[in-house]
Amino acid sequence: MMFQNENSYDIKEKIKSAPVAILPVGAVEAHGHHLPLGTDNILAEIMAIKLAEKVDSFVLPTLPYGQVWSLRNFPGSITVSNQSIINMIVDIGKSLYQQGFSTFVMLNGHLGNQNALKDAARVLYDTVPELKTFYFFYPGMNKYAGEIRENTASHDVYFHACEIETSYMLYLSPTDVEMDKAVNDIPVIPMDADSTPTPWENFTSSAVLGDATAATAEKGKYILERVIMNMVNILLNTKEDDYDS
Repeated sequence: MMFQNENSYDIKEKIKSAPVAILPVGAVEAHGHHLPLGTDNILAEIMAIKLAEKVDSFVLPTLPYGQVWSLRNFPGSITVSNQSIINMIVDIGKSLYQQGFSTFVMLNGHLGNQNALKDAARVLYDTVPELKTFYFFYPGMNKYAGEIRENTASHDVYFHACEIETSYMLYLSPTDVEMDKAVNDIPVIPMDADSTPTPWENFTSSAVLGDATAATAEKGKYILERVIMNMVNILLNTKEDDYDS
């Protein structure tokens, strides 16, 4: 259910029967030549809709800006501070609780937001402990990506406009992908990039961290259907990682 399409007269009773709110959180940033700047927004929103269908919840309007420090110097990237994100999330969470929601899910499409979302969840835990808060970023994806990827990952954590993220887009929003512009660009990321601030232009000129040409919709489906079930299991407090193929 799309929250913004509801009206003020009906929403109070609907929240009582579906007290879970999902906030897609994304970013606007460079994703190579083959993916749009709003890739993280697109993925977060579609994933939120798919999750909402399984746990009977509301999907809030997407929060479209994120912390994009690493890619801020690439054309089109728009960055906001972690503190701005924290403040916005905390205010939204408190407002949701006031409206009668008992569960607040931040469904994140951009790794750079994760620290801010975790900190916001902690603030909400301390200030409105009755509101159960989750921050999801593709739970379990590393395992599933490792099972189907054709190329070695350029980094243990980062994936960006690569075989994996492009596969996500081919599965969820194929009309937004220009595969004829995809490139194979697997950068060498220095070890100190994990230990000191390192703009990504220091090791990539394309903003692609892998072989985007190896992406397929089937790979995206394999990973994301399992990720969605992990989120469902976490929210419903059932056995995790029991995807039934």
